Amino acid sequence: MNQSKTPLFDALLQHKSKKSISYHVPGHKGGLVFTEKGRHEYQSILSFDVTELNGLDDLHAPQGAIFEAQKLLAELYKAQESYFLVNGSTVGNLAMILAACREGDTVLVQRNCHKSILHGLMLANVKPVFLSPVLDGEWEVAGGIDSSLIAEALSKYPDTKAIILTYPNYYGLGNDISAITEKAHEKGIPVLVDEAHGAHFILGSPFLTSSLASGADMVVQSAHKTLPAMTMGSYLHVNSDLIDSDKIHFYLQMLQSSSPSYPIMASLDLARSYLASFTDKDKKALGEKMKEFRQQLDRLPGIKVLQAAQRGGGDPLKITIRSKEGATGFQLQKALEKKDVFTELADTRNVLLVFPLLKAEMEYPFSETVQKVSEATAELGPPSPFSLDKVEDVYEKENAMAELQLSYKDMVDKPKQFVALKESSGRIAAEMIIPYPPGVPLIMAGELMDDKKINQLEELSAKGTRFHGGNGLGAGSMWVFE
Repeated sequence: MNQSKTPLFDALLQHKSKKSISYHVPGHKGGLVFTEKGRHEYQSILSFDVTELNGLDDLHAPQGAIFEAQKLLAELYKAQESYFLVNGSTVGNLAMILAACREGDTVLVQRNCHKSILHGLMLANVKPVFLSPVLDGEWEVAGGIDSSLIAEALSKYPDTKAIILTYPNYYGLGNDISAITEKAHEKGIPVLVDEAHGAHFILGSPFLTSSLASGADMVVQSAHKTLPAMTMGSYLHVNSDLIDSDKIHFYLQMLQSSSPSYPIMASLDLARSYLASFTDKDKKALGEKMKEFRQQLDRLPGIKVLQAAQRGGGDPLKITIRSKEGATGFQLQKALEKKDVFTELADTRNVLLVFPLLKAEMEYPFSETVQKVSEATAELGPPSPFSLDKVEDVYEKENAMAELQLSYKDMVDKPKQFVALKESSGRIAAEMIIPYPPGVPLIMAGELMDDKKINQLEELSAKGTRFHGGNGLGAGSMWVFE
């Protein structure tokens, strides 16, 4: 197939050229009906914001342009089937879990997963066994899962029906998962991978190995994170006979909008073509730009650029920096925003920048960025009054495998109680508490609370961490089951 083709985008262009009169949804009628405020900014995209008209195909029963575009996507990623997602990687994670798992199934899950994985587990009502990832001591973040832990878990839980991994982590760190997929396939167990940050990995070195190339059975990718696609545009790939395609079709129709966004889908078509056209010359030029930018940042007196862990490597598009002067990542991020440099996330130590996937002829304001980072660090106030001693982590060796105390079904109607955080030790958490970003759950609903978890919650709260869930943390309280 010709990867330079963009069938869906071309179909939209052809429809636009007809200058047809709209008596169909959406209500803006191709931009003819719109508020004066914002008309200029939205005008060009509104002409593409259409519905399932003749010639434009149907995402939920594709036979034309969308069908061809998804075939091109599958060919590029060497998958049996590939799908456009208009509700982000979240809907892909939900669909792949529901398609691969049945109620009551035992499922091995990498603990540092996105909350959408947890929501998928809840909807499927499975029995998760959470596996602790390897810790990176310098970065103070959780990485991937050791294959030895997978082997141990499979021995302890021989009735495992699926393994769910996150690869790479938010910071671009990831270890080879091929040993895990081999162990799983020996037992006929599918491996599902949330590869939200790895849509570009098929480009090969210097990027990490794609999980599809490592044998994963289903893979979800947020194309919009690193490819030139619109927000919420994502991909789902199926590359295994262990997966029932009919179930994937069913759950995607159930979970995705019946009025999918054509601008998002067209951008996914274009992003696939963009990636397919990436040449060795482009990769070389990109590598030189990434290297130079890192070096310029690292030469700044107040900034340290972290290097990827040796054990697994990292995605060079992800650049993690921290203050050398003791400022928290939150303080540094705020200082950068005052200079109009907006970053992907901050944590108690680090700030993450996502480098653009540029081709050789493309420019980006890197020199201006370095200057602004220099100015921001020079204007940083005194370090945080809170201790920057290493935060205790929930992923300790003795907790390598953890089960919930209650099933998801039992949690639905079980009474809850609001208690002081200090009094929650020994109680079962009734809410999920997630430092966000990066969306890694610290407390699972149904998990037994202990002093270690309480101490970490208190320290993260004191350092200004934002949470999804845990609305009572500011008052020193949380929900537990009675």
